[in-house]
Amino acid sequence: MPLDSTAPRIAAIDWLRGIVMILMALDHASWFFNSQRIFADSVLLFEPGTRFAADQFFTRWITHICAPTFLFLAGTSIAISNFQRQQQGMNDAIIDRELLLRGAFIALLDIVLFSLIGGKPVLQVLYAIGISMMLMVYLQRLGAGTVFWLAVLIIAGGEFLLTLLWQPGDDVPLWLALTFAPDFGATYTVLYPALPWLGMMMLGWAFGERFIVHPSASWQPQRVLMTAGWFALTLFVIIRGHDGYGNLFMHLEGNTLIDWLHVSKYPPSLVYTLLELGLMAIVLSLLMRLESFNKTIHRNNPVLVFGQTALFFYLAHFAILTALKPLFERGSLEQTYAITLLVLIILYPICRAYRTLKWQHPHSWLRFL
Repeated sequence: MPLDSTAPRIAAIDWLRGIVMILMALDHASWFFNSQRIFADSVLLFEPGTRFAADQFFTRWITHICAPTFLFLAGTSIAISNFQRQQQGMNDAIIDRELLLRGAFIALLDIVLFSLIGGKPVLQVLYAIGISMMLMVYLQRLGAGTVFWLAVLIIAGGEFLLTLLWQPGDDVPLWLALTFAPDFGATYTVLYPALPWLGMMMLGWAFGERFIVHPSASWQPQRVLMTAGWFALTLFVIIRGHDGYGNLFMHLEGNTLIDWLHVSKYPPSLVYTLLELGLMAIVLSLLMRLESFNKTIHRNNPVLVFGQTALFFYLAHFAILTALKPLFERGSLEQTYAITLLVLIILYPICRAYRTLKWQHPHSWLRFL
């Protein structure tokens, strides 16, 4: 049967979103307070031959799952939300307008708010999410099958197109920075060119549309995710081991676990996408199984609260980190973990209060957060 329009939120999705919010807070606390933070996830940032301390590397690496998960789950949530609104009798034009407005609002947070704070245009993950949401208004009309294969084409073939247009060290025109190639220029910075990340949202939408909104009797979402996750990880091992196409100039420099996991995020290489979405799919599958066995969902569980207030969390945690900056010097990794815990403790009651307010006023501008 199709998803019931009156059904509650899928807790597993909120749990996973909450987990990656916590990991994101760790990464940003490291950015603010970790004097030895590693930021070398691109051929533009990495100096060949550099060796990494394991604790620093894995603290950075475990947060790589965040952005792909945000994009994938955003796509899945669009499919579920749109279907539920249609079941409630909402006009398709209104549904499209709401998605277009939400996408524009999210993208503008990067284009306006964070750019003003940074002193120059800085386009990060909110830009990629917002632009992708706006494009999904039109792409979803193509149907789940077409969207899925277009996503595969973008993810698998993006490196071929990118290398035709760009080589590391080349000047990056604005149109290319906005679409495919990152640019760390003096006048503007684009960390998340939109199209590679759009492919991840399209995958999430196709999954939500095909296996949650209109589930198959023989292929349950948990099974699809587990199978796809292990398939993606197998492809990761093959392509990373071959060390050619799909690695986006970030070649193996040895045979240690760190060498294998040190892949390009800026822009996302095929091996990066396979690794992170593969891990995400397995974790989401396990969380869905856990939800099916857990008859009572504790609505005030911190992980659930953070997952249900993700965009608000994103904005608020930067405000808290900025407020804490005068109180702490940049220092050890241990301090970074301690500050992350402090940020989460401060955020929990704030996010709970915001969630309550948002639920009480579902048609206010708060719906965009």
